[in-house]
Amino acid sequence: MNFFSFPTSRASSAYPYLSHLPETTGARALVLGGGGATGNAWLIGVLAGLASEGLDISTPQLTVGTSAGSTAAAQLAGSTPAELYQAIIGSPAPPAAIPRPAAAPGAVRVPEQLSRIKSISAASSGPGDMHRRMGAAALDLPGAGDRELSVRWRSIVQSRMVETDWPQRLVYLTAVQAQGGEPVVFDNSSGVPLVDAVAASCSSGPPYWLGERAYIDGGYRRNENADLAQGYGKVLVLSPLGGRSLHPERWGMQLSAQVDQLRASGSQVQAIVPDAAAEAHLGVNAMNQALRPAAAREGFRQGRELAGELRAFWC
Repeated sequence: MNFFSFPTSRASSAYPYLSHLPETTGARALVLGGGGATGNAWLIGVLAGLASEGLDISTPQLTVGTSAGSTAAAQLAGSTPAELYQAIIGSPAPPAAIPRPAAAPGAVRVPEQLSRIKSISAASSGPGDMHRRMGAAALDLPGAGDRELSVRWRSIVQSRMVETDWPQRLVYLTAVQAQGGEPVVFDNSSGVPLVDAVAASCSSGPPYWLGERAYIDGGYRRNENADLAQGYGKVLVLSPLGGRSLHPERWGMQLSAQVDQLRASGSQVQAIVPDAAAEAHLGVNAMNQALRPAAAREGFRQGRELAGELRAFWC
């Protein structure tokens, strides 16, 4: 079995589930985790690799997208995995192909961001306190109050997307409100345009402003937010960061705790994480645009290799 095997862990009750439960117990949910520019490429690669083997999992009853995963979820509303993959690896692509993502204005470098998260996490009493501190820290960054940065970031996010309307199927995109640290889940009933929801979910540096509310990256809630798929019969999680968390294990924010929660509620769960060959292009290299084609190819290879095993689970 090539899927990641999770040990038993303490599940966290820090976050309530949403009330939108599926109508049938056989409903499927796809969870696309965060992981930066290369994480997005790896996600697309996995989906394209599966599709190349006749297993298209890109339009389930629910898609949960976080940060890089929110971009992928939105891109899938207007393009196929194959189109997105071809756009990344640089082959001739159809006119609707997605441009290579640019960095967010004022974005924090990955090593600095990791150091900041670890420092704030160590000083926090729990997830809620950590969210409040992360929000406050983002609001203290240089240019944090500059709404023009949010306008520029929105333009970059929109350039990645062919379709800017929410899809008819259910899509959850996660973020954290900077003022107060409240976790937020956007969907097509939130009254927030899809582009803004993605921009908020991907704001790992300065906050993204929507009116008088500022938002920071959905990965601060959890890297994957797989717990939002509670009630779905089958849940597939793609985690570019390998299911790990920078926070204390007792908080239950790592993917293994989320998987425990889902299984305890009756869901069947599988997770795909980067293997050793793919990991070199992810993690600390997450914002290296030059590595996107390689990350996508590694994801494509993994998708093809796992298609047979995954078909038995998903179908």
